[in-house]
Amino acid sequence: MKKADIGLIGLAVMGQNLVLNLNDHGFRVAAYNRTTAKVDAFMDGPARGTKIIGTRTLQELVASLQKPRRVMLMVKAGRVVDSVIEQVLPFLDQGDILIDGGNSKFTDTERRTRELADKGILFIGTGISGGEEGARFGPSIMPGGNPEAWPYVKEMFQAIAAKVDDTPCCEWVGEGGAGHYVKMVHNGIEYGDMQLICEAYDFMQRGLDLEVSQIHKTFSAWNKGILDSYLMEISAHILGYKDENGSPLLNGILDTAGQKGTGKWTGISALDLGVPLTLIGEAVFSRCLSAMKEEREKSSALLTGPEENFSGDTTRAVNDIESALYCAKIISYAQGYMLMREAAHEYGWNLQYGAIALMWRGGCIIRSVFLDNIKQAFAKNPGLENLLLDPFFNEQIQKHQQGWRSIVMLAAQLGIPVPAMSSGLNFFDGYRSSRLPANLLQAQRDYFGAHTYERLDQPRGKFFHTDWTGKGGKVASTTYSV
Repeated sequence: MKKADIGLIGLAVMGQNLVLNLNDHGFRVAAYNRTTAKVDAFMDGPARGTKIIGTRTLQELVASLQKPRRVMLMVKAGRVVDSVIEQVLPFLDQGDILIDGGNSKFTDTERRTRELADKGILFIGTGISGGEEGARFGPSIMPGGNPEAWPYVKEMFQAIAAKVDDTPCCEWVGEGGAGHYVKMVHNGIEYGDMQLICEAYDFMQRGLDLEVSQIHKTFSAWNKGILDSYLMEISAHILGYKDENGSPLLNGILDTAGQKGTGKWTGISALDLGVPLTLIGEAVFSRCLSAMKEEREKSSALLTGPEENFSGDTTRAVNDIESALYCAKIISYAQGYMLMREAAHEYGWNLQYGAIALMWRGGCIIRSVFLDNIKQAFAKNPGLENLLLDPFFNEQIQKHQQGWRSIVMLAAQLGIPVPAMSSGLNFFDGYRSSRLPANLLQAQRDYFGAHTYERLDQPRGKFFHTDWTGKGGKVASTTYSV
């Protein structure tokens, strides 16, 4: 029997769909799952009639592969990945390739790449976006790790990836944990996008008193314009979906959101690197607040807010919401790219930002119409510091920001939370300010902790300390940091 091109461990939905996708593109796949009943069910069901090989032990899986062996793990991130690696290692030879296709933390991927290289195994940590449908018919794939492994998987990965204008949404990202880092930032932007859409929906429902059916029509229309994106598309579909009783299914869903951690990791990384990832941070905290359902129900009976109702032009307000959503979405991407830029500097990665935009154009959850504009921005200026400085995005913000401001003000007047939209606006206003009140903040730090400060009339890097009370002395702290 002809040996398989690749083996895959983990036959949950994503794993099964990737196996079928690989099979559809002419690759012979060996499949394994710890629970062998899943292998049997898969082979008797979706894989029936294919060339897929079902295996019942890791040794059998590895033995069925041609050399250099390529083994892909689609298992739960964390300890499970390390455990499976330990179990499969005894059956591998030097030069074989292990691939982690789950949502692993990038620091784990950095460690695994180093440790496995010491053992002669080439490791790839690859982000895969697109959910179940993407895995089956073409996801966005973001591989990183040991660059020596890329030539052995490039053809395969690019064959099964989504295509936009015949260009596969898959390219080598960088060494170590770069692939999983870019996927993490992708998920952070996804958190931001989802929260922004939810805020638009909430404002239209509670602030403008629109029916779900009206919001469905509006979202459907928006998806044909500047807000054209996968998340807007599915949100419109959700709004139009009826329950068994004929009412919108959305109205019957409990308002508590879950999360698996990648958004939180993005926020933690931003804090570690000193990047103001404010919008995505608010999106994560909004999920945390939604989980406090019982407490919110109690407080709603005790805490009061504005009692006024909207009395303006509804059509104009809806147009302003579209502008607010669009501008804040730009901020979300801008902050995500800021984070990747700083991470590349910190970890020594040579990230290709335009290529990342191309990988996100198809298959993935955050694919949207202006990813082409992001690609063009970095094609014109590879050293672009911030998307807001690109002429296209600068022009779009200037064109739509008044509607953005109007909605944030109106939301405050009506008592409707728009944390992501408002934090995005605050970031924009802070970023465009040549002077911020941090001079007072630094004076405060120097006052109580002798942390020193710099002066406007002196060169950068020259620090001063003031004995503000006359009792503190002239000794300054040596722990000044930005």
